[in-house]
Amino acid sequence: MGRQSLSLAVAAGRREDGSPDDFYAALVERGRHARKLYNSGNSPALTTDTHTDGLLPDLLDEARLRLEDVERHMLRMESCVHRLVVNSLLNGREEREDLSGYTLAVLVRSREDHETYVGIRIIGSVTIAEQAAVLDAVPGCERDSWYPDVMPHRETDAGEVIWSNLMDPHAAASLLANGALD
Repeated sequence: MGRQSLSLAVAAGRREDGSPDDFYAALVERGRHARKLYNSGNSPALTTDTHTDGLLPDLLDEARLRLEDVERHMLRMESCVHRLVVNSLLNGREEREDLSGYTLAVLVRSREDHETYVGIRIIGSVTIAEQAAVLDAVPGCERDSWYPDVMPHRETDAGEVIWSNLMDPHAAASLLANGALD
C-alpha cells in the first residue's frame, strides 16, 4: 500500500478590494515573492505568476495530522471503555461497541462481598499496545493485575482476546454513584 499524501491547502481571509488589508492581494503577493525566490535558485525557472508550494502541508503537518488521529482514537476509546464499564456495572450485562477495526465488550459483575469482576473482550485484530491502552482505560483496576483468557462461564471465540481483573470497590461505588447521575 502506497503512502497517502495530503493535497489540501486552506487559506481564508476577507476580500477588501483596493484595501491594504485585502487578504487575496496579500496572498497573491506572497505567491509572487515565493516564485521569485524559487526562480533565483532553481532551473528551469517557473513560468507561472506565483509559486504556492509553500502553502501545502509538509512532512511536519502530515506527522501532526497522524498524531491528532491517534489522539482522537484514544479519546474515543477511553470514553467508550468508561461508558461500557459504567453501563455494565449498572445493569450487570455485557455491553459492547464497535470501534475502528475491532469490537470492545465489557462485563462488570459485583458480588455481595464487594468484589467486583471486570471482563474485557476485544474482538478483531488489535496490537498489544492497543490492548494495553484499552485495559489502562478501565477505571479502578490495577494495571499489573489483568489475567488473559479468563471469563467465567464462557469459552473464548475465534478472533477475540479476553482479559479479566478485579475492580477496586471504592472505584466501583464511585462509578455507580456518578453513573446513576448521568
